[in-house]
Amino acid sequence: MIDKGKLEQEIIQKLKTCFDPEIPVDIWELGLIYEIKIDDDGNTYIKMTLTSPHCPVAGILPPEVKEKVKKVTGVKDVYLDLVWEPAWSMEKMSEEAKLELGFL
Repeated sequence: MIDKGKLEQEIIQKLKTCFDPEIPVDIWELGLIYEIKIDDDGNTYIKMTLTSPHCPVAGILPPEVKEKVKKVTGVKDVYLDLVWEPAWSMEKMSEEAKLELGFL
């Protein structure tokens, strides 16, 4: 039996290594990850968005997220759902991201 809480924390740490090249803050702190679900076998579902549907990394970032999360020990497979609702907004950013970007 896997420890889903521990695995989720390891996935979050891996997500913190993914960056939009135009913004010096990782996708977790930007609030681009809406949901992480892990089943009993380690299959992982990630619901994420981008800052805009016209984001230049739309074709690059989701596959990078999927590939990096697949490398986390205990993750069997990754299902990534790129969504546009609810739309991303600056309110979704963490305090750390707002501070880094000069919004605080």
